[in-house]
Amino acid sequence: MSEQSDWIVYILECADQTLYTGITNDLDHRINEHENGRGAKYTRGRAPFTLLYTETHSSRSQALRREAEIKSFDRATKLQLALSG
Repeated sequence: MSEQSDWIVYILECADQTLYTGITNDLDHRINEHENGRGAKYTRGRAPFTLLYTETHSSRSQALRREAEIKSFDRATKLQLALSG
């Protein structure tokens, strides 16, 4: 099994204007899962989505740490991150 080297932390804006932060190693596939109601429980019924932000990490553990950090931010800080990125 080949090891995927890039992990992506992403922020989606849901149709109800809420923000969702997640990680994946296949962004297109993951967004498709969200759009089709097979992604995270939080995003079910909140489509369509706008991809606001991505950043790449070399390991899953780094991406998980960054995801947790971003999830601790308030909405304004997440939006500022998206605007600056």
